[in-house]
Order: sequence, then C-alpha cells, then structure tokens
Amino acid sequence: MNDDHRSFLPWPAVWGVFLVFVVFVLSTGGAEAAVPVETQVANNKFIFNTFFLLICGALIMWMCAGFTMLESGSVRTKNASVICLKNIGLYGIAGLMFYIIGYNLMFVDVSGWIGAVKPLFRPSADEFAILAGSEKAGAAVIGTDYASVAFWFFQMTFVATTASIVSGALAERVKLWPFFIFIAVLTGVIYPLVGAWTWGGGWLTKLGFSDFAGSTIVHSTGGWAALAGVIVVGARRGKFREDGSVKSTPPSNVPLVTLGVFILWFGWFGFNGGSMLVLKGSVDAVTMSNVMVSTNLAAAAGCIAVLFSAKSIFGRVDLLAVLNGAIGGLVAITAAPNIVEYHWAVIIGAIGGLACAFGLKMLENWKVDDVVGAIPAHLFAGIWGTLAVCIAGGGNLFAQIVGIVAIGAFVFIASYVVWMILEKTMGLRISSAAEDLGQDSAELGLEAYPEFVLMPDEDDARIAKGAQ
Repeated sequence: MNDDHRSFLPWPAVWGVFLVFVVFVLSTGGAEAAVPVETQVANNKFIFNTFFLLICGALIMWMCAGFTMLESGSVRTKNASVICLKNIGLYGIAGLMFYIIGYNLMFVDVSGWIGAVKPLFRPSADEFAILAGSEKAGAAVIGTDYASVAFWFFQMTFVATTASIVSGALAERVKLWPFFIFIAVLTGVIYPLVGAWTWGGGWLTKLGFSDFAGSTIVHSTGGWAALAGVIVVGARRGKFREDGSVKSTPPSNVPLVTLGVFILWFGWFGFNGGSMLVLKGSVDAVTMSNVMVSTNLAAAAGCIAVLFSAKSIFGRVDLLAVLNGAIGGLVAITAAPNIVEYHWAVIIGAIGGLACAFGLKMLENWKVDDVVGAIPAHLFAGIWGTLAVCIAGGGNLFAQIVGIVAIGAFVFIASYVVWMILEKTMGLRISSAAEDLGQDSAELGLEAYPEFVLMPDEDDARIAKGAQ
C-alpha cells in the first residue's frame, strides 16, 4: 500500500514547486527589506522595457526569413540558392556595419545632418560599471528607460529590413560581390544619415516630420535604393520583348512566397509595436494595442482591396499581387499605426495595397524589371503612408512632403552613384551565359532543387528550333 501511495504522488515535482516558492518568498522579502519601493518599481520598468525591445527586435529579425522565403520562391529555381545567400549575407553585413559606424552616425551627437563620425558602438559607461558590480552605476542605469544595447539591437534589425528590400528587386542578374558592397554602404552610411535626420533628432525632426515606424525612413529608403539599382543594372534578358510585350516569369514556388508574406506580417507586429520603445503605464499599453490592431487591419485591407480589383488591373485574380497588397497595406500604416480610429487604418491599408498593385503594372509599362514587386510595395506604399499621417495622425503636410522629397532625392542619388561606381569598377551584371544557366550553378555551384529537370520556356525553345 505504501509503495502504491508513493508511486501515485509526483514527489520530485512537489518538492520542486515548494523550493521555487521558498526561493521566491525569500528573494521578495529580501528585496523589499533592502531596496526602496520606488527603486524596485524603476528597476522592474527597466527590465520590462529592455526585454520588450529585445523580443520585438527578434520578431523583426524573423522578417529577414520572410524576405528570404518570398524572394527565393519568386525567382526561378536556378537562382534560389543565391537569393538565400544574399539574404543571410546582407543580414550579417547590416549587423557589422551598424556596429562599426552606422549607429554612431545615426544616434550619437547628431548635429542636425549627421551624427558622430567615429568607429564602434559602445554601451554606456554605467552599463559597463554595473557589470563590474557598481551599485552607484546600477541606480543610474535603471533611471533610463532601457539598456542601450537593447536599443542598438532593435535599431539594427530595421537596417537589415531596409537592405532586404533591395535584394528581391535586383534578383536574377546582379553579381554577388558588388551587391554585398552596395549593402555595406547602404547600411553603414546611407540609411544611418536618413535616420540621423529623423529618429536621431536631426533637421527633419525639428521641422515636424513624422514617421512612427518608418514608412519612409525604412521602406522608401529601401525602395529608392532598389530603384536606382534596377535602372543601372537593367532588366533581365528577354523580360521585355522587342514588340513591347512582357515575358511572363512565374515564381518557382508559390507556397514559399505565401509563407514569406505571412512571416513578414507576423514580424511586422514587432516592427510597429516595438517602435513604442517603452511601456511606462496604461496609456502606453493601450497605445501599443492600437498599434497592433491598426497594423493588422491595414494589412487585411490591402490584401482584400487587391483581391477584388486584381481582375480589372491584371485581367485575372493575381495571387502574387494580392500578397503584395498585404505588404503594401503594412508599409502604408507603418508611418502612423498609433491612430485611434481604426477605420482610417482600413482606408490607409486599402489604398496602400492598391498603390502597390497599380505600381506593379506601371513599372511593367515603363520597362522597369522588379522581380518581387519590392519598389511598388515599399516605395509607392511608403510615400502614401507618410502622406496619410496628415489625414489621421496629425502630421504637418509641408514637413511630410519635404521629408519625402529630401530623403528620396538623397537616397536615390547616393545609391545611383554607388551603383555606377560599382558598374564601372567591378561590373554589376552577370554574363549572358550565367544568366541562362542560373546564378546558383554559375556563382555557387549549388542548385537549390538538384532533383528538378529544368525545361526550356517557349522563347528558348523557339530560339533553339530556329538555330537548327
């Protein structure tokens, strides 16, 4: 009977719970005895806000996986491995460049146009001291809202997002190493200067420019950089025929593209929600709830708006356009997701989705080859979202227009110059033979789908038949 009784009770679990309870009571009692209540409250807020930023930064980092899935599914199978390499490579480059120079340019001693031109991000002296056991430094640290390292990590993931936008637009024809060099300049210099003007407290902030989470600062910056690259590199060979028609290049993996969009949608809650930076009380908590709800409503509205209008725009219900419509809605609301009246989020998101859809068609008419629709989704919808702040977010129209024009002109011109320098010195385009064979085999010697047998498309088959 005793044996049965012992086997019935989970004694290790009972003792474990008891010990945890004892430790909790003792630690709580000790804290209350040794630390004033005000200090304990400040300490708890510091811990919570730091943890909040780190988690939101991790969500944004996960968006890089979304971009990778979207892009690798959008390109032809012969180029999927290179896309994967570019996306993980650009994330590594963004992290290092923002550590080496970018953060200081963006946030340290910003004079109005530029921050500190000095290498290597460093946490505050108090944070170094607290790790060495300084009680005085501990009091100083918890007096701030969050750890400076957590803020660096959060902002670094924004830089990587900007870089990811460029990758998809230039897919299937730009060389690997010149692309990486451009990403280093973009994440180390171009983007941080835009950030210094705005989030760093520079001249656009003083003018009244408002961009809550980066419709222009992040997304339009990536869009302008991509547009400059697409113009310099040119379209994929055979994309636009001599008679003016567009050669269809369907994605290699539609489910992968869809998965990528869902991952981006998920990560966007960290992107917009984390831009609250701190949650000091009930007002901030309610505001963050509004941010999350508005973000989701805008994405849904962008998706549905394109779903119902795709047939009139493209002549069919276009899944890829619908997916981009959701991204367009997300980009558009990013400038003011903290609005209170949710119907504005629906309107802003729907127009953002439609701006993306019409933009896709417009770029084709202009013979601009954007493989994944990154420019309409991030540039066009980003401009609209930044202007929409004036409708629902209390923005100043003059300041918003000046910000859009100034950032657009700077990023496009700077990016165009960098792309042209790379073109003249290294060459940007892969060879015609490499383009036919695919970058996976030509540059990596590694096919993403080695079991697949690639069949020639109609144009290639026609050319081969004519050559016989």
